[in-house]
Amino acid sequence: MAGDEETANTLEATPTWAVATVVFLLIVISIIIEYLLHLLHKYFHRLKRKSLIQALDKIKSELMLLGFISLLLTVGQKPIANICIPKSVGESFLPCKSSTFGHAVEETKCSDQGKVSLMSREGAYELQYLIFVLAMFHVSSCVLTFALGMAKMKRWESWEAETRTLEYQFSYDPRRFQLTYQTSFGKRHLKCWSDNRLLRWPASFVRQFFNSVSKSDYFTLRHGFIMAHFAEGSHFNFQKYIRRNLEKDFGVVMGISWWIWLFSVFVIFFNAHGFYNYLWVPFIPLVMLLLVGTKLQGIITKMCLDSHDKSHVVRGTLLVKPSNHFFWFNWPQLLLHLLHFILFQNSFQLAFFTWTWYKFGLRSCFHHETEDIVIRLGMGVIVQILCGYVTLPLYALVTQMGTSMRKAVFTENVVKGLKKWRAKARKNLALRNHPHSARLSLDASLETSLSVGTSPSFSGHDASFSTVDFDRPSDDAEYVALEIREAQKAQGETNT
Repeated sequence: MAGDEETANTLEATPTWAVATVVFLLIVISIIIEYLLHLLHKYFHRLKRKSLIQALDKIKSELMLLGFISLLLTVGQKPIANICIPKSVGESFLPCKSSTFGHAVEETKCSDQGKVSLMSREGAYELQYLIFVLAMFHVSSCVLTFALGMAKMKRWESWEAETRTLEYQFSYDPRRFQLTYQTSFGKRHLKCWSDNRLLRWPASFVRQFFNSVSKSDYFTLRHGFIMAHFAEGSHFNFQKYIRRNLEKDFGVVMGISWWIWLFSVFVIFFNAHGFYNYLWVPFIPLVMLLLVGTKLQGIITKMCLDSHDKSHVVRGTLLVKPSNHFFWFNWPQLLLHLLHFILFQNSFQLAFFTWTWYKFGLRSCFHHETEDIVIRLGMGVIVQILCGYVTLPLYALVTQMGTSMRKAVFTENVVKGLKKWRAKARKNLALRNHPHSARLSLDASLETSLSVGTSPSFSGHDASFSTVDFDRPSDDAEYVALEIREAQKAQGETNT
């Protein structure tokens, strides 16, 4: 009877109409998903959100990678099951206290040798479900985190609009003088504990939960950024610049680096009984997230202290100076990689819990203790909300205060206009009598004008570049082209 049931499960004993129906449904579902992704791509392209298009492409590549891993498991089921190991080794590091749970049918090759398979075919089949669940949780976790962050930063639009009002210009008039601790930013950060590092860290830890980014923080950091990279009084839209940078960072977070995969293998290994990993593994993302939030709050306080030490009198607005030395290892991007690691590990643990619940039941040996279930679910939800609604807005604002600007300072239309001008200018210069020297001169000038990451200010550039309005909508390309033609005429006069 067992043999008949096994035969009935093969395609030889399955009606062809049933096989055709299943294949047809799978094809239809795949086409619908592909079409929805194509519509999303066209929507981002219509909005000219190149960073989101790149993030969507990263999602596709990661889904393809996870699908390839699942395919390798399907193809390698039999070869993996034919790898035989001694029974004593096969009964070590089990996730269950007793080895009587769900024995799988061993391969004839291994059973004849008195050994067990490295992983049974059923185990490889169950592992494919984990890959599928992980893909869903990773994508949904990243999207939810950035959606919460964008919702929290929605009010920054009104703050940015307020900087163009007469009330704001009167309140922060450069002709007005006041002491540092009289400013709203100074009142918030110049406390009795600010100068003491041992007291500043606990205070920064607590502050991230209560109004982590205030209006005075946004105005002061915005003013410091503009004064460091633009002329005073520039109408640069800082909020849109942050949003463009965050969209680029979203593409980075959607990927999965090799070192993150290694830690996931580490988590699976320590899921064995006896390690009590539910008492420490779920807390790793939470501790790292709280550490990052504390560091970001501490950076704001240190910038305020740095400005206060240089001058106790403020002209208009308290001026903070962006610098990489406020960040760990002088590397602001390190915080992005830490957030990347935190998000993936949190989604991995939630995916692992969901997978074991679906395949083995809620009260399986994977989660035999009630504390296990409560801790894993609680930590997963807390990290998800805390990262999206608290830490991400802090990260988006504070990491702009590095020594250099990022490439997102240029809008897509400006970048396109500059590239067109560069190509046309190089073509015209190639027709002159000394093409090699002219090309070298042009490349040098372009490197000077476009190297945003190495120049702390635009004030030293040609006047035509410093007057570019980065916030113009669809007419950016025409405006930049006009400025570039003026610069090209000046270049031609200089060469002649």
